[in-house]
Amino acid sequence: MKKGRFGNYGGQYIPETLMNAVGELEKAYLHYKDDPDFQKELTGLLHNYAGRPSLLYFADKMTKDLGGAKIYLKREDLNHTGSHKINNVLGQVLLAKKMGKTRVIAETGAGQHGVATATAATLLGLECEIFMGKEDTERQALNVFRMELLGAKVHAVTSGTMTLKDAVNETMREWTSRIDDTHYVLGSVMGPHPFPMMVRDFQKVISKEIKEQILGAENKLPDAVVACVGGGSNAIGAFYEFIDDPSVRLIGCEAAGLGVDNPKNAATMANGTIGIFHGMKSYFCQDEYGQIAPVYSISAGLDYPGIGPEHAHLSDIKRAEYVPVTDEEAVEAFEYLSRTEGIIPAVESAHALAYTKKIAPAMQKDQIIVVNLSGRGDKDVASIARYKGVSIHE
Repeated sequence: MKKGRFGNYGGQYIPETLMNAVGELEKAYLHYKDDPDFQKELTGLLHNYAGRPSLLYFADKMTKDLGGAKIYLKREDLNHTGSHKINNVLGQVLLAKKMGKTRVIAETGAGQHGVATATAATLLGLECEIFMGKEDTERQALNVFRMELLGAKVHAVTSGTMTLKDAVNETMREWTSRIDDTHYVLGSVMGPHPFPMMVRDFQKVISKEIKEQILGAENKLPDAVVACVGGGSNAIGAFYEFIDDPSVRLIGCEAAGLGVDNPKNAATMANGTIGIFHGMKSYFCQDEYGQIAPVYSISAGLDYPGIGPEHAHLSDIKRAEYVPVTDEEAVEAFEYLSRTEGIIPAVESAHALAYTKKIAPAMQKDQIIVVNLSGRGDKDVASIARYKGVSIHE
């Protein structure tokens, strides 16, 4: 990787007022990532607070029911705060504290990144403010209350489509106004360099553990690793240690909403074109004038019009595959895992489960699929009920 680039993608397309901030961040990160004391402190937090290593669970009933490849679930949903987001957040908030920052801000879509940021800020003693699209505050009201319980101030963003991309816009605007004491805890492998590299490094613990655990259980590498993709932090975390293992298929599942031929989708790799947005060059859903197009998904966490630059590069070089999964398929998989294994997944993760259901039956019984279960589904139960027309008291 050239500095800040993954092939043709990445870079630092930001206002001049932010150049000093990202330069300061890169310098600090490059120092602390090789600092034994920092890594010891972070590893301690991951083990003793977040609960790592997360389980690699053999889904015996799902495997038997589908009748093909063995299916393992990487249980990131069992981490403290209920998702993979805590891995990155503990790293970034600890780094912010080392940099002398007293305040962190963050965007959030489904709320999991906001909850994780509020949690880490409380633990490490930093002020915290979260920006969230107004529509997302309504469909993820439980997570808004959780963030407030943790002491964070939550701002409902009312611009644009009032979803994740608008929350990112507002958080970047806020960072521009207070860079001296504030660090922006970006939640995915997106944005200007060094964020895509840094977030990936904090998330690659997922694939490092998968490799160790599957070799221990099966004495071989998996044949496929499957993960959902919005910005792509859980996916790059699950893929990274397998990039140099060409026998392992890497499959990212993006949100097709009502279908890739319907305007209501967020399938960036299926429908997107190369552009520049949120400080990076990558693939984005755009209209005929090159403006960022409104996107839609039942999943607030995948409801984003772009994808991280490293994923764009992996697609270009044919090292990873990116496939669309509709709302209907994801909801069916959400219910399927709940009833088959007794595990309620995040609706984001259900996109990966839906595609696994498609490919597993055609694979051999000695082949292995690992699905990254990026989060738990408590936050989505009310949304799924509404989708199915069921009236419940939240």
